[in-house]
Amino acid sequence: MPTFKLSTSPILTQKSDCLLLFAAATETRVLLSPAAKEADKKLDGQIAKLIKNGDFHGKSGESAWLATGKLSHKRVLLAGLGNSEEDARDGLTAAFTACTKRNVQHVAVTVANLPATLVEHTVSAATVAEYQYHQGGFTPKAGKLRQVTLAKPKNFSSKQLKTATAAAAGINLTRHLAEQPGNICTPVFLGQCAQALAKKTTLRAKVLDEKQIRKLKMGALLAVAKGSVNPPRFIILQHKGGNAKDAPVVLVGKGVTFDTGGISIKPAPAMDEMKFDMCGAATVFGVMQAVAQAKMPLNVTGIIPTCENMPDGRAVKPGDVITAASGKTIEVLNTDAEGRLILADALHYADKLKPVAVIDIATLTGACVIALGHHVSGLMGRGDKLLSALTAAGDAVGDPCWQLPMGKKYQKQLKTDYADVANIGGRSAGTITAACFLSRFSECEQWAHLDIAGTAWTTGKRATGRPVALLTRYLSTLAARQR
Repeated sequence: MPTFKLSTSPILTQKSDCLLLFAAATETRVLLSPAAKEADKKLDGQIAKLIKNGDFHGKSGESAWLATGKLSHKRVLLAGLGNSEEDARDGLTAAFTACTKRNVQHVAVTVANLPATLVEHTVSAATVAEYQYHQGGFTPKAGKLRQVTLAKPKNFSSKQLKTATAAAAGINLTRHLAEQPGNICTPVFLGQCAQALAKKTTLRAKVLDEKQIRKLKMGALLAVAKGSVNPPRFIILQHKGGNAKDAPVVLVGKGVTFDTGGISIKPAPAMDEMKFDMCGAATVFGVMQAVAQAKMPLNVTGIIPTCENMPDGRAVKPGDVITAASGKTIEVLNTDAEGRLILADALHYADKLKPVAVIDIATLTGACVIALGHHVSGLMGRGDKLLSALTAAGDAVGDPCWQLPMGKKYQKQLKTDYADVANIGGRSAGTITAACFLSRFSECEQWAHLDIAGTAWTTGKRATGRPVALLTRYLSTLAARQR
């Protein structure tokens, strides 16, 4: 990923492969940034001519390459940011994408007048734009963009830049792992990735094999895993940045490396996308790397139950009753509702760590895509303090979530005569009843469930890296408050 530098020297007088200038838009006119106005004097009025001729309107995603005039930069790109912060985020992403398409190695950006949230997104946009898919390995492939120089804005510190850079790197790691094909990204592969991440950072990693999982009596995880030739793993990553006695925040990521649906097999069309069913696990990897890289002064533990859901002769069947690590029995009415099963054992394990908060992240329900589409993650849980903090964090970084209700009437849909709980609650309110199921296995007073089925990857079959930005912001805000 590129390196980022805050510069107090005037950007216009420096040298780079590309000078990036911005313009916003109102209903009636184009608003140039102060730097763009100043640059236009050395560009022989090119920007003013574009606007006068109606060739540039400042809309989000709009851009124009300009002759460099009297500037020392090799290229000049004028980018539109629209008329809202959401527009601006899209405009920044489009601008850096345009730069990477021209193999630009060094971008100088005039962000002095942007709010801090958009400066952070500038870091993210530059990092995400240079991401390139490659198969295998633990480390994302380096792109052509090597350096981004930022005109130092007011009220934006080098510490904020460090956190933003860490979050952006975490997003790319999450995307890299999520996009690996299922024959590469197996539970064993994720275990190896955890160990590699620990060697690369200050994190501690522990990877439990099937025998160790059995000793912990994780019957729900083992039930899902037994239909596959690829053995399960239970991964624990620890960041010890706080005091030794401080209770940790625990992140739990669903790690189904491929989901056929099991005996309740999925339709064939788009089943290839089920390699993305481990995006919760990939998110935990990305956030834990970001926490370590930013050296956040708090304790964070990442937990990843990981397996494949396959339909062989040993696979769990509809109607089977299994016993989770908590001792509760579960009637499996649908083997395609497997993510909540492996999370049940992981949430029970998380409680043993006496956490201050538990957040699970999972591509859990297609119902969430129907309810919220591909723009907003579903949020449910208990503890208003945690739920409000997560919502605020998502809004701040443009990675939003939306809280759905939970209540006793929804819990009743999980009633069964044959076990303590059924693993599905019928067709209605599927996202909510899935969260209700998970709530039976977590006793933490501050527990949140993020359903990212609609936001973890796009319809173009590319991983988004969400909700790494949301969770990194939540944790950095929590760390600042604890200090």
